[in-house]
Parts: sequence; C-alpha cells; structure tokens
Amino acid sequence: MGKPLLMAAITATLFNSTLTLADSETEAMKQQLEALKKEYGQAIKALEDRLLKAEQSAQQANEKTQKLAVKVEQSNTSKPVVSGKNSFNPAISLILDGGFASFDNNPEDYEIPGFALGNEAGLGEKGFSVGHSELVMSANIDDKFFGKITLAFDDHEGEIETELEEAFIQTLALGNGLNIKAGRFLSEIGYLNQQHAHTWDFADAPLIYRGLFGDQLIDDGVQMTWLAPTELFLQVGTELFSGSRYPAGGRTNGIGAWTAFAHVGGDIGIEHSWQLGLSHWEANDVEGRESGGHDHGGEDAETPSFSGDSEINALSLVYKWAPNGNPKNQQLKFQFEYFDRDEDGQIVMLNSGTPPEMTSYDGDQKGWYAQTVYKFKPQWQIGLRYDLLDSNNRGSDADVLTEAGLNNENHDPERYSASIDWLPSEFSRLRLQYNQDKSYGETDHQIFLQYTMSLGSHGAHQF
Repeated sequence: MGKPLLMAAITATLFNSTLTLADSETEAMKQQLEALKKEYGQAIKALEDRLLKAEQSAQQANEKTQKLAVKVEQSNTSKPVVSGKNSFNPAISLILDGGFASFDNNPEDYEIPGFALGNEAGLGEKGFSVGHSELVMSANIDDKFFGKITLAFDDHEGEIETELEEAFIQTLALGNGLNIKAGRFLSEIGYLNQQHAHTWDFADAPLIYRGLFGDQLIDDGVQMTWLAPTELFLQVGTELFSGSRYPAGGRTNGIGAWTAFAHVGGDIGIEHSWQLGLSHWEANDVEGRESGGHDHGGEDAETPSFSGDSEINALSLVYKWAPNGNPKNQQLKFQFEYFDRDEDGQIVMLNSGTPPEMTSYDGDQKGWYAQTVYKFKPQWQIGLRYDLLDSNNRGSDADVLTEAGLNNENHDPERYSASIDWLPSEFSRLRLQYNQDKSYGETDHQIFLQYTMSLGSHGAHQF
C-alpha cells in the first residue's frame, strides 16, 4: 500500500474513532441531563407539595382563629383586660353624642296609632341639641367579679336629664360556660336591645322598639347565661326582673317580669357569619303601666294606665360578610327583627273624672324592621332600613281605646331610612340620615346630622 492510501486509512480510522467518542460523550451528557431533570423535578415537586400543605395548614389555622374570634366577640361579657398600674383602677370612657334634627311635622304631635308610647318615646329635640351621651366606668373588682356603671345624659326640653342607665356586677370565674349578672342592665331580648345607642347603625331606634319599649328595655334584676362548649356558638339564658320599669311598669317588689332567650350562630368559611335569636318576655299582673296616649297637655292630662298580663315574643337574624374575614376595610351586615306582643287586661284613663273612664283591653301589636349596612371603604358606610308595624286592639269602649292611642285608625305605621357615615377612626363618627316617616297619617320628612365621639377606654362591641 502506498503512503497516500495508508495516510487516508489512518485519517479515516481516527475520524471514525473521534465521532464514536463524541457520540458516546454526547449520549452520556444527555443521560446525565435527564437524570438531573428527573432529580430536580422530583425535588421541585416535593417543594410544591410542601408549599401546598403549608398553605392549607395556614388556611385551616386562619379559619379556626376567625371562628374563635367570632365566638369571643359573640360571647363578649364586657370584661376588660387590665394590667400593670391600672389593675385596681376603673376603665373610664365618655361617649359624646349630639347634632342637628329637622322635622316637617311638629315632633310634639308624634304618635304611632295602635301603640300607646311610654318612656317618653318620641322624636327627640329639633334643631341643635346634645343627644344621648354616656359616662361609663368599669373594672374587674377581683378575680371573681366585674363591675360596670353607666350614667346617661339627655337633652329634654332644654334641660339636661341624668339617668342611671346601668349599674351591675358580673361573675368572672364560675366556669363551665356559666355567667351571672345582677343589678340594672340592658335586657337581651331581641338583638339590638342589648347594645348601647351609640353603637347603633342609625340615629334612632326601630319603630317596633319605640312602640314596645320606649326605645330600649332596661330593668333591675338578675341574668343567668350558659355558653355551650360547642364549635357552633350556642348561648341560652334567662332574666328575672323587678318589673318596676316600662313596659312592665308597676311591680316594685318580687319578680314582676322575666325573659328567656337563645342565640345560635356560626361561620360559613372565613368571610361569612350569622346569628339567629329567639326570645320571650313576660309580665303577669302588671299594675298601672302609664303611657303618653295622644294628649301632651302635661301632668293633668288624661293618661292611659294598663293593668293585666303582657308577653312579647321576638325573632332576630343577623348576617355579616367581610372579604377574607376582615371587617375593618369592607363589610356588609344584614339585620332583621320581628316582635309580637299580646296583652289582656284593662285600660283606665287617669285624670278623666270620677269615676275614671275605662275599658277592657285585648291587645295584639306586632312589627318588624330590616336593615342593611355596607362599609364600602374603611372610613365610609351607607345604610338602608325599612320599618312596618301592625296592631289589632279590642276593648269594650272604642272611644277609650282611641284616647289611649290604641286605635290603629286603619293605618299601618311604616318608615324608610337612609344614612351615610364617615368613620375617621373607631372612636369617632359623623352621620347624615334621612327618614320618610309614615308613623301616622301625615308623612314626616326627617333629617338628622349626628356626631358620636368616644373618649377613653372602651370595651369591644358585641357581634
């Protein structure tokens, strides 16, 4: 073989060997790359699975926290947290309330046909006035008891009236979900009644509260509640009252009135919560419950006085929605209550002569309201409310029923309300509210401009 051919053969052999080595190395690199992909793919998948489990655990923990927070809020017993130098000092707060009110009709002529108004229930003062302000002092007395007192100040006919609104003690350490409260306090009948006026979503009480309670039911007595140890919020209780205050209005010793109530509620996910309530109030042998009737002539005016038996049944429903369970920035709240009162006895018209005018009385009064409040920004909320009442009162003397304000005059009182609130912080609020009030024959257009300011320490509000 000649040298040229030998060199060509050697060159071809070397080239083929190089290609073979290159192919082998390339294949090995591909195998290593695939192995790396598989290994890191498994690692990434493992990390993704761990991340998913962590997110699920965090969500479950958040849901449990939200449920616990709602339970604590729902079962709030106004127990303040005290520590350090304030352990033996009361928490003091001052609620300043006032504003401006405008009415088309004369507020002195206000009435709700079919309901004899008590507790000076009405529209309040027109023009500028100081509203329902409160001075509150509360503290843990020791590790067994908590105490609270609330003084209310109202502007009535140009004079400031002071009232002892609340003064009670409450147990702290009975355990097993039991709690006892004794003294003067807001009854837990219904939903709104147990809340102070400055926490309401509207400037005035619902019509049915005005017609039955003179805005709110407050009495002296003892309350016993039990909170069930269940995931679903369940609280039952009863109250024994002296019955010396409206709407019992006569009994001054013994047990003049009592209530029984139950609240159940829970969460739907972390954004929705609800509460349903049933309650019953009863007063037997009511003696001399006075109300305003239609006459505003002063102390010598004819005044209706009821004696007999009275009972009230109530149903309430509250639903709340807040994105991600945070109501601070955005929240929608729907609230509904229905009340039905049955009474049997007699009506006597005081100051009507000798003998006084009177009639047998069989009363049936009912009513409801529904309202929606939407906080669309952290500092702004709007509200809509509708009230409707109905009554069917009978007696042996129709004229006396009319004088007592218990003739419904073939009219079903109703009212439309709209409000907008500016909430710079949790301690201050400015509200503008409009009512189209058809409580009686002549429609009244009402405008309220209200401020509510909280100074000092103040406990958390209930659900």
